[in-house]
Amino acid sequence: MRTRYVLLLVAGAAALAAVVPGDVHGQDRNASRPQGRGAAPSGGVLGILAHGEWQCALPGDAGGEAFVDVPSEAFRIGTSSSYRTPDGGRGIYLLRGTELVFTRGPKKDQRFAVKGENTLQKLKADGTPAKLICTRVSTAP
Repeated sequence: MRTRYVLLLVAGAAALAAVVPGDVHGQDRNASRPQGRGAAPSGGVLGILAHGEWQCALPGDAGGEAFVDVPSEAFRIGTSSSYRTPDGGRGIYLLRGTELVFTRGPKKDQRFAVKGENTLQKLKADGTPAKLICTRVSTAP
């Protein structure tokens, strides 16, 4: 294109922008943002869990055991944000800030709050803490 045509196009666009109100041709930024899914953590820095075996338990009572082991909730954290369940199921998790979400596999959509380097607390669907606590009991070989 010749220089004079480019200059004419730029001048025409500038004149049009000056005449037309800003809200008519502007983009609605809120409407164009991707709509989030409920299962994704709300914010924070991406991270990984400590690799190894994680056992889960419910609190016991004063008259008996201090805790009740729940073997079906156990899992093993591996490389690349992956996990494996005792029955051989595999999946992926996302750790963002202090919130963990299992995004694929048998534990999909289960959410946990990170309470420490080796402790997780399961969250109910509404985000309130559940009684189940998971603790890392060994490191990966």
